[in-house]
Amino acid sequence: MIHRFSKLRAIAASCIITAASASATDFKITDFGVVTDSTIVQTAAIQAVIDSAEASGGGRIVIPEGTFLSGGLFFKPGTKLHLEKGAVIKGSDDINDYPLLPSRMEGRSIYYYAALINAYYVDNFEITGPGTVNGNALKFWEEFWALRKVKPKCTNLEVHRPRLVFLWGCDNLHIDGPTLCNSAFWTTHLYQCNNVLIENTRMEAPREPVRAPSSDALDLDACRNVTVRNCYLNCDDDGACLKGGKGVFAHISPENGIVENILVENCTFGPNLHGVLTLGSECIHAKNVTVRNCTLQTRCSILRLKMRPDTYQTYENITVKDITGTCSTVIEMRPWKQFFDLEGTDEKPVGTVRNILVENIDVDCKSFGHIAGNPDDTVSDFVIRNVNIRATDPEFVCAYPQIVFDNVTINGKKVSNPAKSNQ
Repeated sequence: MIHRFSKLRAIAASCIITAASASATDFKITDFGVVTDSTIVQTAAIQAVIDSAEASGGGRIVIPEGTFLSGGLFFKPGTKLHLEKGAVIKGSDDINDYPLLPSRMEGRSIYYYAALINAYYVDNFEITGPGTVNGNALKFWEEFWALRKVKPKCTNLEVHRPRLVFLWGCDNLHIDGPTLCNSAFWTTHLYQCNNVLIENTRMEAPREPVRAPSSDALDLDACRNVTVRNCYLNCDDDGACLKGGKGVFAHISPENGIVENILVENCTFGPNLHGVLTLGSECIHAKNVTVRNCTLQTRCSILRLKMRPDTYQTYENITVKDITGTCSTVIEMRPWKQFFDLEGTDEKPVGTVRNILVENIDVDCKSFGHIAGNPDDTVSDFVIRNVNIRATDPEFVCAYPQIVFDNVTINGKKVSNPAKSNQ
């Protein structure tokens, strides 16, 4: 499909490498003329190593100790990426080093700029090792905030900036060990990927001295069967974010889809995040999602449900349990009207939230939170159990009397559902 685009294969046409000089398994880039010089953009030379590995039947692209400056790289069938200790793939801060091509952004299939690391329909792809993929995005962040000053309502796409990792249509993925940091846009974006394991990985972007806008740690976009474990997530936006499409007709568009069978466990969430588990703002259906045994060091919500009034949404079978640490709120369920657009129709999309369990939560926070979507959204089988919080503000909002509060304690005092008690 997209990987057939001949222009992707032509990126490194000027650098010719013979496959015979490589080992059967590993292709160490410095064995093929790539030099350890962080001031030279070596996209073409590194891409040529990847292409050589594919031509030889596949292999690991090994990045040795050192810093290697590059634009968008495209991994091919049979290839994998391994980052040795001290290895850094550093992103160019020139958008011209990231080709414009068919892609996926903010719940829509569009042409957009390549990420630093790309794989289109590469099954069994891996990113392994203790090294780093560094987006080097300070210039992009500064450009974004400069535009926001003169155009406060500018969209995320108006400042052209690359993601760090974009994997499309790749099954049986494994990411183990690297640090993925300083992305100009989303950090790790998986679209239409199935059977994924992400473990022992750090996803980081700063809030100071310059914020890294919309640098979501992990975006799962129409993906199935994903496990995330023993990771550290600390970017300046959402932590684990579930996506799959937005808009009045998103639920019937073939490029969109469900996010299903997701497990996040034994992870630590850092202070820069806007949400630990976020459903939306581009999510038509999320099902069978569990976050458990995690530690928070955050100033955000644990469970964030963004309810778009211009999109039909179903959030079901969501479990958040065994959570400790610090946060802002336990639950935030609110209407989400950013870039609201009924596309000229008289449709009235609604959201459905059902079979939600939040239990065994022990945190220090600002407040319990806010649970109130759009007027026609429906909520059922929503249970909050064994929650013990120390809150600076004991008041909270819950608009749904059917939500069950079972052994919920705020500042040592058991509380009940205020919507039910006010009936």
